[in-house]
Amino acid sequence: MSRLRQPPLVTGISPNEGIPWTKVIIRGENLGTGPTDLIGLTICGHNCLLTAEWMSASKIVCRVGQAKNDKGDIIVTTKSGGRGTSTVSFKLLKPEKIGILDQSAVWVDEMNYYDMRTDRNKGIPPLSLRPANPLGIDIEKSKFPQKDLEMLFPGMSADFTSENFSAAWYLIENHSTTSFEQLKMAVTNLKRQANKKSEGSLAYVKGGLSTFFEAQDALSGASNTADTLFQEVLGRKDKADSTRNALNVLQRFKFLFNLPLNIERNIQKGDYDVVINDYEKAKSLFGKTEVQVFKKYYAEVETRIETLRELLLDKLLETPSTLHDQKRYIRYLSDLHAPGDPAWQCIGAQHRWILQLMHSCKEGYIQDLKGTPGLHSPMLDLDSDTRPLVLGHLSQTASLKRGSSFQSGRDDTWRYKTPHRVAFVEKLTKLVLSQLPNFWKLWISYVNGSLFSETAEKSGQIERSKNVRQRQNDFKKMIQEVMQCLVKLIRGALLPLSIPECGVRQYGGWEVKSELSGQWLAHVIQTIRLTYESLTALEIPNDMLQTIQDLILDLRVRCVMVTLQHTAEEIKRLAEKEDWIVDNEGLTSLPCQFEQCIIHSLQSLKGVVECKPGEASVFQQPKTQEEVCQLSINIMQIFIYCLEQLSTKPDADVDTTHLSVDVSSPDLFGSIHEDFSLTSEQRLLIVLSNCCYLERHTFLNIAEHFEKHNFQGIEKITQVSMASLKELDQRLFENYIELKADPIVGSLEPGIYAGYFDWKDCLPPTGVRNYLKEALVNIIAVHAEVFTISKELVPRVLSKVVEAVSEELSRLMQCVSSFSKNGALQARLEICALRDTVAVHLTPESKSSFKQALEALPQLSSGADKKLLEELLNKFKSSMHLQLTCFQAASSTMMKT
Repeated sequence: MSRLRQPPLVTGISPNEGIPWTKVIIRGENLGTGPTDLIGLTICGHNCLLTAEWMSASKIVCRVGQAKNDKGDIIVTTKSGGRGTSTVSFKLLKPEKIGILDQSAVWVDEMNYYDMRTDRNKGIPPLSLRPANPLGIDIEKSKFPQKDLEMLFPGMSADFTSENFSAAWYLIENHSTTSFEQLKMAVTNLKRQANKKSEGSLAYVKGGLSTFFEAQDALSGASNTADTLFQEVLGRKDKADSTRNALNVLQRFKFLFNLPLNIERNIQKGDYDVVINDYEKAKSLFGKTEVQVFKKYYAEVETRIETLRELLLDKLLETPSTLHDQKRYIRYLSDLHAPGDPAWQCIGAQHRWILQLMHSCKEGYIQDLKGTPGLHSPMLDLDSDTRPLVLGHLSQTASLKRGSSFQSGRDDTWRYKTPHRVAFVEKLTKLVLSQLPNFWKLWISYVNGSLFSETAEKSGQIERSKNVRQRQNDFKKMIQEVMQCLVKLIRGALLPLSIPECGVRQYGGWEVKSELSGQWLAHVIQTIRLTYESLTALEIPNDMLQTIQDLILDLRVRCVMVTLQHTAEEIKRLAEKEDWIVDNEGLTSLPCQFEQCIIHSLQSLKGVVECKPGEASVFQQPKTQEEVCQLSINIMQIFIYCLEQLSTKPDADVDTTHLSVDVSSPDLFGSIHEDFSLTSEQRLLIVLSNCCYLERHTFLNIAEHFEKHNFQGIEKITQVSMASLKELDQRLFENYIELKADPIVGSLEPGIYAGYFDWKDCLPPTGVRNYLKEALVNIIAVHAEVFTISKELVPRVLSKVVEAVSEELSRLMQCVSSFSKNGALQARLEICALRDTVAVHLTPESKSSFKQALEALPQLSSGADKKLLEELLNKFKSSMHLQLTCFQAASSTMMKT
């Protein structure tokens, strides 16, 4: 960075006093490095920079301006040195009118004075100068102060050239001591000067009149002589001028004469802008000409332009074409003032083209489905179209969410993997999204006038606004027709029953027997949703897109129905997957498979059931709620039926060579071999165990998933399913009890009276008889079988078996007519032994039966009998300790729980 210079210093000014607009020369030091370095100059506080002229670093010339201060410094400011100082000052004098002969301390430019109003120098001719003494008498300056005169005559002036001239002020100032006689003489002088001026001009003219006539005659004679001398020359000159003029005309208007040929050439090149510009120029120059030659050539130009209008209109209505080309041709026709409304004709042609494409797409896929080639018609090959597909939103989102289905349209293998109807919907939506955005933008451009040039828009603005108002409803009908065609074609492919009979031939024709799966329907719904989002992004009114929303709702409902029906079919096949492998809780994999199947189906419906912006709920209609509820109940009941079929399946139809149990349990007895086959009783137990798990866990979990996915009627589904499950459980349980309790109950009576036993005549008891031990062993066998399958079923099963045995024993005791002393003691011993052994599984009913049986016996009369009874009971429990361990383990387990 360079060092700053010293601040400016003014050391002299010449002159050092003067009136405003006096030219002064300022001298000093460091007055700037150049004109651009000088940024400020004030004299007596007035900015004089505008009149300043920088001469050198020590000299500046300027003019003094008006200022309030009478005396002040000269301050120079520069970029390099900043604000400067001054050692001298300038005195500002009040301006006075100075005559030609008056003395002055400053130089007065007589021929060039400075006009303060215009800030310019004006030249003053000498004849216009006024005399300093108009009265022609001696001037005697008065001694009146100037300030007093200004106060006496406010707003007036003593200058006789001023508009506010005051004669009294002038006389006081210049002739205050002049005598009356001199003033009379002054009046005479003024009159003489006025008369002299008026008479002098007239006398001058009269005196020179003869001279003027002589000069006129001389000039006239000279002209005649020149005409005679140069007549031939002038004739040749006129001929040359006419030839030159003709050539100039040809050269000047060669634009019009060459225009027809230039129009033909530019049309062949495609330079329509050049043609239009030339035509506009020719129209403005020769459109209203009366010259026959110009009229002839201009008519030829109009013929060429009419041919161009027809050519451009044909190109405009040609399909397919890009939006850019359409706008270009419309603007050309607008500039050429084509008759009619080419823009609206283009909109109508595009509308018909879109509808034709959609129907051709359907016919192509139907022919391909029937085996007739026709899918790849040139009209449907949109991949070569140069226009953008749709908004960036669809091009990115669709490729991600659809598994690049939009991009795989060219892959033949993909087409055979995807159902034809699904591929048709994707192709149809792609087609609409490739054509409709440009169609909509064309209409928007038509409405806002951007299709037309500025000249054409100004000339036809009123007419165009009328057309827009009239055709707004027509365009709305076009959009609705496209939307309805799209929806009906999709309905004809996926929901044929929703198409009226009159439209089946036009929109249907898909000869397919199998219905699409729920997964493909969900894929189609996603495709149509993306289409709706893209159309909404174009700012198309929602009322025009309502038919698409209705289609999406119907497809969502259908997808839910088909998925639930497919789930029911899968549930039917679950019985075939039962492997009868039992886990530690007595369950097979069937309940888990059932729950996973339901969850998988509901998860596949998650995106379908969820409502996107503007969509209604799938379960909005009561009819739909009822159907979905019934299908859900049907799924649950089908699985319950599968359980029933598994429980009653004949042994020959069940492969159970791989029964698995919890071999680590120390409570099990015996051994289960790998070649062990399940009996019907074991299958009943396994199904019962599964039913218990379904009731406590699976059905409740499924209900939660139904609620999570916003299904309706969950309470009804749960109630009906639980009722059916409990009914099956009760029926299977009763069958199992019947199978196990009846043999035990039936063996009691023969065992009691074996060997012709008689309660009236029997020996003293020595212990529990074998029939009761055999019954206990059978009960223990039931316990072992149930415990092997499910520990949780043991109390439920044994309590019912004990009820049956106790009821039968009570009946037998009540049927005895009389007991001997030994007989009563023997019966009491056996009843008490059985009751104490199965005490863990006693129910109120079994307790009541044992009580009735004991009440039917005579009471013990002596303490010896009671002691004997207790000893025999202890002996029985000691001898049967190993066999009765299962009841003790169950007792300790129940106490712990």
